[in-house]
Amino acid sequence: MKDDYIHKGKRRQLVAMMREKGIKDERVLNAMNAVPRHLFLDSSFLEHAYQNKAFPIGADQTISHPYTVAFQSELLRVKSSDRVLEIGTGSGYQCAVLLEMGAHVYTIERQNELYKKTNLLFRKLQYRPKRYVFGDGYKGLPEDAPFDSIIVTCGAPDIPQTLLRQLKIGGRMVIPVGDDSQIMTLLVRESATEFSKKTFGEFRFVPFLEGKQ
Repeated sequence: MKDDYIHKGKRRQLVAMMREKGIKDERVLNAMNAVPRHLFLDSSFLEHAYQNKAFPIGADQTISHPYTVAFQSELLRVKSSDRVLEIGTGSGYQCAVLLEMGAHVYTIERQNELYKKTNLLFRKLQYRPKRYVFGDGYKGLPEDAPFDSIIVTCGAPDIPQTLLRQLKIGGRMVIPVGDDSQIMTLLVRESATEFSKKTFGEFRFVPFLEGKQ
């Protein structure tokens, strides 16, 4: 679990690349500078960990491009101690970035293989989500709602109403919506019954699947 000066130098270069791509939130950039992304990848990809690329992490899942992580994190406008629900823990990298930003993260993973693998990694790296659940992301965590924000890290064919109901008034949900490719979508809960919506162009994610396995 080594994180040496070479890795730290590559992270600084990655952060510089994120700035060039338009990421402005210093809290996002500082968090990405702090999280050792190479430790969230299989050893065969270590040399490429700080490139702006997605990589397989097992169970037909991927770790997102760093830019995608930065973009979604910036859209959330996370403040320290915000309660954030993450759908799709995956490798744990996005969760770690949110934790470095001071969020209390509640995160759900549906793939048992990944759930166990990432749980072990969180312990080794001493990242502590508020709750880490093996379960169905479509259901969210109604017993812990409402949340200040919700982030979905997989492509949803439509927007799950169950998740919208778990967002507090004034809260923000960032979700990629679509089948083959997705449109990054931001929803803000304006009242008990009203949501505003804004879209931010095309991204590509693994599909948001119902149930758990």
